[in-house]
Amino acid sequence: MKATDEILRVWKRFDDFPMETLTKAWLHASGDRFKPRSVDLMREQREQYGTSGNCFDLALWLIDELRSEGIVCYPVGEKLGTEDAHGAVIALDKEGNRYLCDLGDQWIQPILVDPGAEGYTEAELPGFFPGARIAVFSDGVHAKIRYIRPNGKESRAVFDLKPAGEAEFREAAAHSQSLLSLPLVERRMKMCTTGRIVHWEYERGEAKISSDRGLFRESEPYGEDTWARRISRRSGIDETVVRMALDVYEAEGLI
Repeated sequence: MKATDEILRVWKRFDDFPMETLTKAWLHASGDRFKPRSVDLMREQREQYGTSGNCFDLALWLIDELRSEGIVCYPVGEKLGTEDAHGAVIALDKEGNRYLCDLGDQWIQPILVDPGAEGYTEAELPGFFPGARIAVFSDGVHAKIRYIRPNGKESRAVFDLKPAGEAEFREAAAHSQSLLSLPLVERRMKMCTTGRIVHWEYERGEAKISSDRGLFRESEPYGEDTWARRISRRSGIDETVVRMALDVYEAEGLI
């Protein structure tokens, strides 16, 4: 179910990238409320400020990187143009087998979604999603994903495997850029003591870590610690950018 080395080499360029909605709030504060970013600008701002972007930013960036290596790929989306929209990428290997690449949900690695391909299985698998085993059920048109947590709880998602129109996808990315729904930062991180990959998430004044041992809530900042400082330390985003973004969300009543 794992992607080919060619696809994985590109995917691993994003290992340290959080998925975050802070950059858009920071850009709103700078007057770029409705302006979607080019991939070149995303690279520039990451180099300078450690920012990355939301699921659409990361999908467009990944597509650009994959195509630069000659890998065929295309965007896929759910509920495009709405507040609940989500964007991801399908990458094809040399045999035409499709792999779901979802940086927005912070998958550890892409996964095979072609039911006729060698190696395809619907068994529960570790090592693809932080803090959960997953199981894929694909008919080649849609892929249903089960996320099985250590406590036995499950969640599900359905991905349409048909290509989204690239103009439509970019319009959805621009629409998403114009929305300030909630402050969110997610990052998959490798624990230095065990090598396990966990999922760290900040949302609306709370932070938690999901791992194969369960869900743990982080304590609130105290002393000289602040949410801006902690988020910066966890995500790699410049603390000034984080603070400005949180101020925007607070002014909008979203914290």
